[in-house]
Amino acid sequence: MPSAAVTLHSKCTIFPSQKSCLPDLKLSVSDLPMLSVHYIQKGALFTRPPFPIAHLISLLKLSLSQTLSHLPPLAGRFVTDPNGYVYISCNDAGVDFIHATATHIFIRDVIGSIDVPHHVKEFFPLDHTVSYQGHISPLLAVQVTELANGVFIGCAVNHSVTDGTSFWNFFNTFAEVSRGVKKITRQPDFTRNSILISNAVLKLPADGPKVTFAVDAPLRERIFSFNRESILRLKEKTNNQILNFDTEINIVELMGKHSNDPLKLKTGNAMVNSTVEISSFQSLCALLWRAVTRARKFPSLKMTTFRMAVNCRHRLQPKLNPFYFGNAIQSIPTYASAGDILSSDLQWCAEQLNKNVKAHDNSMVNRYVEDWENDPRCFPLGNFDGAMLTMGSSPRFPMYDNDFGWGRPVSVRSGRANKFDGKISAFPGREGGGSVDLEVVLSPETMEGLESDKEFMQYVSGYSMF
Repeated sequence: MPSAAVTLHSKCTIFPSQKSCLPDLKLSVSDLPMLSVHYIQKGALFTRPPFPIAHLISLLKLSLSQTLSHLPPLAGRFVTDPNGYVYISCNDAGVDFIHATATHIFIRDVIGSIDVPHHVKEFFPLDHTVSYQGHISPLLAVQVTELANGVFIGCAVNHSVTDGTSFWNFFNTFAEVSRGVKKITRQPDFTRNSILISNAVLKLPADGPKVTFAVDAPLRERIFSFNRESILRLKEKTNNQILNFDTEINIVELMGKHSNDPLKLKTGNAMVNSTVEISSFQSLCALLWRAVTRARKFPSLKMTTFRMAVNCRHRLQPKLNPFYFGNAIQSIPTYASAGDILSSDLQWCAEQLNKNVKAHDNSMVNRYVEDWENDPRCFPLGNFDGAMLTMGSSPRFPMYDNDFGWGRPVSVRSGRANKFDGKISAFPGREGGGSVDLEVVLSPETMEGLESDKEFMQYVSGYSMF
């Protein structure tokens, strides 16, 4: 963990402030496939608090202990029973807490570069830890890195314990408890009584599964920002609509991955209803798909894949609790040849994504479950044919709703976990209002092509091709 950029100051184990009374929680058909991927590494950059760092460390240790009492699985470990079923034992084994220093690094050094600087990766614990190792390793680790004029709070959480929704519910709760909130707003649901809980057994090698992508491949990582005006302009293009920037748009629909809700359009002094077929996020995904396909310079017959992770909580019937704790995601692939992508317009690409997302209803979720039960397997994460894009995270996640007591984050960043050519993560923009940041990981050659793509870059905030 110590590196040229970051120095380890201290490390300890934090235990829940109250003993857990939860039974063992069986891993679901959404949890088990993640045993072969890295821990989720996400964190937030803050300005320096107006009190001593020693006080901050004490505060965060205490609030983390109290947070773990609300979320006991995070302080547990995996156990595998004689039948091969994997459980989270809520045994209060504790989590890692690391205090590190990098006082030569300023906030501008984290967010001011074109590419995400390498030292950001050192702000996260449990680097390259595979989720299966949760049998012996903590399921959660928190690293607080003191910078010259800021603080970075980075978390690593076992991906078989949480998806992005559950991760940010934990992070939000951690922040609430830290600033003295007595009653948390995101009460987790630990029930295990849905179709996601299966009798199928995932057979694993004795030493556990391995990641399915090369962790040392040469890559570039960059954040592309899209402000509200760019997003609206892009959505106008994909829907062939004339939208004014004062259009009344519900923000949930604006950034939702699918919607058929009526949209109020302002035409002169009159308000008319129109059915929006393609969401802003699907429009943005289509824009990226086209640009990366051009940059990769494929022959027209080459088949490409765009994968999107979708939240199944609201798709199941009956619905899961929005704060269901665990993984409740499925990966939807959309296929199209390079020739079709580049000879068709942006609307066509967005429609392909839209159709797949809309079709992923309760029946489709059940079909995915049945398919996995017939062939239990870990999720093959990576870019196996050089023509894949994998979209993770979501601009819906409340990443900036995290005030630990002295203000909202300046920025959000991730570690080196699960990074490969074609891995994309979507974050909300700090300015809100439907703005989006895309964390794009590509081979150096493809990134260079993306940066010179006029269709793509015209929507990137603060960038001009001329």
